[in-house]
Amino acid sequence: MAIRDLSYLGDPVLREEAAPVEAFDDELKALVRDLFDTMVHEEGAGLAAPQIGVSSRVFVVDVRHEVGPEGRVALVNPRLVEASDETEKSPEGCLSIPGVSEVVTRPYRATLEGFDPDGAPITVTGEGLFARALLHELDHLDGVLFLDHLSALKRRMVLRKYRKHQDREG
Repeated sequence: MAIRDLSYLGDPVLREEAAPVEAFDDELKALVRDLFDTMVHEEGAGLAAPQIGVSSRVFVVDVRHEVGPEGRVALVNPRLVEASDETEKSPEGCLSIPGVSEVVTRPYRATLEGFDPDGAPITVTGEGLFARALLHELDHLDGVLFLDHLSALKRRMVLRKYRKHQDREG
């Protein structure tokens, strides 16, 4: 079990497009284990490799408490194949931007294709929180943060809250 340090807002890796994974090897499997371990340690619902400073197109999600066993997944080189026109507004936060959250509108349902850590093709479809978590983590692989889905005014308010939170945390 390896808990990795998180990358926080301002770290350039969070704004870069992550590199595709080319080798489905023990190093990738260790990265996936570390992502799950770090996510659980930080009490998150998902975590993408850039959030631990690794520019690789890999993320993990675990929302089993909401949707059952299918809510735990590791996706490698994922891509969005379908998103519903139906949307849902819900509060969203991010382990890389601690202490703040804001309501974000996202598709209610989303389907992603990619590979599992062994290189087998997989398709994952989620609704509600599961879809939100999948899309949030997919955004990280493209250098997009939940803040980017907010209006300029809301973004400024959230950034102000974040700076205050950082000042308090030291």
